[in-house]
Amino acid sequence: MHVVGTAGHVDHGKSCLVKALTGIDPDRLPEEKARGMTIDLGFAWLRLPSGREISIVDVPGHEQFIKNMLAGVGCIDAALLVVAANDGVMPQTREHLAILDLLQVQSGMVAITKKDMVDPELVEMAVEETRDVLAGTSLADAPLVAVSAVTGEGLAQLVATLDQVLEETRPRLDVERPRLWIDRAFTIGGFGTVATGALIDGDLRMGQEVEVLPGGKQGRIRTLQTHKNNIEIARPSTRVAVNLPDLAVNDLKRGNVLTIPGQLKPTKRLDVRLRCLPGVMSGLRDGMVGRLFIGTADVQAKVRLLAANSIAPGETALAQLSLAEPTVAAAGDRFVLRHPAMNVTIGGGVVLDPHPIRHYRYRQPVIAALETMERGAPPDILRRTLGDKPPVETLRLQEWTSLAPAEFCQAAADLIAAEEVILLGADANAPLLSAGNYLVSQAGWQRLVQEITRLLSGYHRRYPLRPAMPKEDLRSRLEIKPDVFRFVISQAAAAGVIAEQVTAVRLSDYQVRITPQQEEKARRLLQAHRQAPFTPPTATTARTEYGIDAELLQAMVDRGDLVKVGEEEYFARPVFDQMVAEIVAWIKREGPITLQQARALFNTTRRYIMHLLDYMDDLKITRRVGDTRVLRKFSDEGR
Repeated sequence: MHVVGTAGHVDHGKSCLVKALTGIDPDRLPEEKARGMTIDLGFAWLRLPSGREISIVDVPGHEQFIKNMLAGVGCIDAALLVVAANDGVMPQTREHLAILDLLQVQSGMVAITKKDMVDPELVEMAVEETRDVLAGTSLADAPLVAVSAVTGEGLAQLVATLDQVLEETRPRLDVERPRLWIDRAFTIGGFGTVATGALIDGDLRMGQEVEVLPGGKQGRIRTLQTHKNNIEIARPSTRVAVNLPDLAVNDLKRGNVLTIPGQLKPTKRLDVRLRCLPGVMSGLRDGMVGRLFIGTADVQAKVRLLAANSIAPGETALAQLSLAEPTVAAAGDRFVLRHPAMNVTIGGGVVLDPHPIRHYRYRQPVIAALETMERGAPPDILRRTLGDKPPVETLRLQEWTSLAPAEFCQAAADLIAAEEVILLGADANAPLLSAGNYLVSQAGWQRLVQEITRLLSGYHRRYPLRPAMPKEDLRSRLEIKPDVFRFVISQAAAAGVIAEQVTAVRLSDYQVRITPQQEEKARRLLQAHRQAPFTPPTATTARTEYGIDAELLQAMVDRGDLVKVGEEEYFARPVFDQMVAEIVAWIKREGPITLQQARALFNTTRRYIMHLLDYMDDLKITRRVGDTRVLRKFSDEGR
């Protein structure tokens, strides 16, 4: 299956030719039929002599509708350029051809139409002029066939030639990551929302959960159609209609991508190789703003040249594009850039990194990394894509590199074996491309370790009496996901960088050090506890009378001097153990104990005994039943 797109000047007979070839009128809109001019995208299909079935996207030729044309040719496999014999090459012929060249559409042919309207000499002139215009473009070697959609002359030869062109067309690289660029969304009574577009990668299946990006709306595929035939699986290079009853038609628009959840992520920044068209006399300047067309999307983009102040006509340069709104892109995607005020195409190029950080200009390491991603072998591409980033999920990393799954896995295996890359994951036997598997370069790992060390060192300086930093505090400061954090902490602990506790972490060599002055304050407080063991000083008293702040008080809890049973209430550890033991013995001997009975055991106050009993409940030693406490194990056995 292939998707073929028309191109060419207005009124050169593109739609008429499509109808003659397929029997399908691609002009869908009443306005198109009334004006006799294509305004929006039209669609048809054809079975070629070889049995190959193709989808045809018919695009408008008028310069006012160039945005619609770009949405149509952004996902095609081959082009059918149309030039009328009575007009020859016209302005939109040149612009459409330039766009096809920027998109590197290398398969296609030319139809010289309206053969029946002119003398053979004019047909030959149109052929020669067209060959001259094709020279130096991606379609330089495209075959030309003169036809008449009215008389049918030449149509059989055109179809046979197109069949041969597609026979020699290289299939799209399938990286098993479904991407359907949406070009239409509408509602059908009894079925609900339908989205159509070209599936350029991966498979879509009936019943599959899908996600619309940007936006993240999710739903399930009820049915799939290609050329009005129901199918169970849609393959790449196919125009597909997807029935999504869970989604509202307002959830979808041209420029969205339909994919499966977790596979792709929208971006507002692209690293690219940018080319300036030869006819743009002023060139492309750093800081200029244009309209970016990629897939079926149309977004505003600001150009940031990384190693130049401008790009001369016909030249290329590395650049970073900042997008006004998020879109979806992958490495290797082609795009077109237009000047919005002048309404002309000025350049285009290829995406190198769809999720870059913001770069400073004239940084040689950045330029070298992008050049490697542009021309390097798979391990080089993976190495440069990882850079010194924090751990990246393998599924996401494959999206960024746009390597085929087998290429990606082999490259990753080579780098892991060379100890250039570390694999973090929960299951060592799981496939590399599995959710929950992460890769990080040695440089990225060292940077992460340095950041962990810096954060823990700062925490230990700020809170010298705390034995460790809560894990969640550290994770939030590192700004990494919980599952990645677990792997990172485990790896760092195994490397001896940190010591891991249940809910906290510390530097491996860190110990709480209480100063002699603090030790003296602690000694005096513990003496007061011994003098009144069952009604000891509260936290407020410890602060006001003994000079013990909350940090020192917690340090005494951490090292086992005290047990905190309430916000203000603390007992010395030996006293707490004694009280718990006596209450448990009482319950075993006498049965459930009331608060008053427990209070009488120790001649303490209601406040202290109430917090002690609540704390025993929290520790699951006892359980409250009405106004009494019972031992939890006895209570559970009695249920």
